[in-house]
Amino acid sequence: MTDLVDLLCFRGYHGKPPAMKMVDSIETVLRHKGGQVWSVSPTASVYEAIEMMSERHAGALLVITGGVLVGVISERDYARKVILQGKSSRQTEVQEIMTSPVISVTPGHSVDECMRVMTASRIRHLPVVSNDAVVGVISIGDLVNWIISAQEETIHQLHDYIAGKYPG
Repeated sequence: MTDLVDLLCFRGYHGKPPAMKMVDSIETVLRHKGGQVWSVSPTASVYEAIEMMSERHAGALLVITGGVLVGVISERDYARKVILQGKSSRQTEVQEIMTSPVISVTPGHSVDECMRVMTASRIRHLPVVSNDAVVGVISIGDLVNWIISAQEETIHQLHDYIAGKYPG
């Protein structure tokens, strides 16, 4: 049987993922994924932000000023608030189109809780904040990969149980 984890292409993940669960904390996900955060100033042009997203293969950037998270700019913001409004990305500042106030979670939130927040808020990127400092960003793709791995682990355990390979 081919290991589904090997087929899932965990971009940004280091090594084979551990047994994963929906109740795992986001801290666990970040420890596995890494806490890389890409940000932009609110006074940067939208063009600069989109260029950085392209270079980083990211769908969103955090907007940080003076060490404080003040917004999020996403490809969706660009499409809806620049392109469809006929604005120039070189003449428009990030602060004019960013999503603010920011919806965020703490490292103690669970994968399930974050999925619920993202679904209810219709967002794809969720900053993780601890003691007023950004410690990472979780995307919907990160959570989907985590959930698929959890389901794969359950399937593997059930397969072993049915095949009589369980400890005992």
